[in-house]
Amino acid sequence: MPNSVHEKLESISSQCDEFLLNEHLSALVQEANSFIPQIDIKDLTIDDKTVLLDVREPEEFSSGFIPIGTVLTIPRGKLEFMAIEKLAKVYGQDAKIITYCLKGPRGSLAAMQLKKLGFTNVSNLKGGILEWINSGKTIKNYLGEFKLV
Repeated sequence: MPNSVHEKLESISSQCDEFLLNEHLSALVQEANSFIPQIDIKDLTIDDKTVLLDVREPEEFSSGFIPIGTVLTIPRGKLEFMAIEKLAKVYGQDAKIITYCLKGPRGSLAAMQLKKLGFTNVSNLKGGILEWINSGKTIKNYLGEFKLV
């Protein structure tokens, strides 16, 4: 508990900064969600030219990924730096790309950045891999393929 007025003001200031950051982040995610098509799992169609892009961190990816079509992993924090080399040069900037993360927000933010980088056919899996698992679909990792029962 802060004792001095200065400490109290510092505490209130940091709480305000956190609130504003959360507010700004929330607005950014809402902007991305309105800018990027959000695909429900029941409407998901994957063909041999679709790239399913997992933007989670490597340790998250290793816990399990969606095992359909072409699966590529680029962590959200490295996306802008790797998109040309790993996506555009290999699949083209018009490739159908569906991003996903754990719950959805990072996927939407990643998809919005891809659009800004010139990719034309980008969408996000609504609800991320958690929604995928909760809908009874399987995921895969180094141990094999499994689903929530």
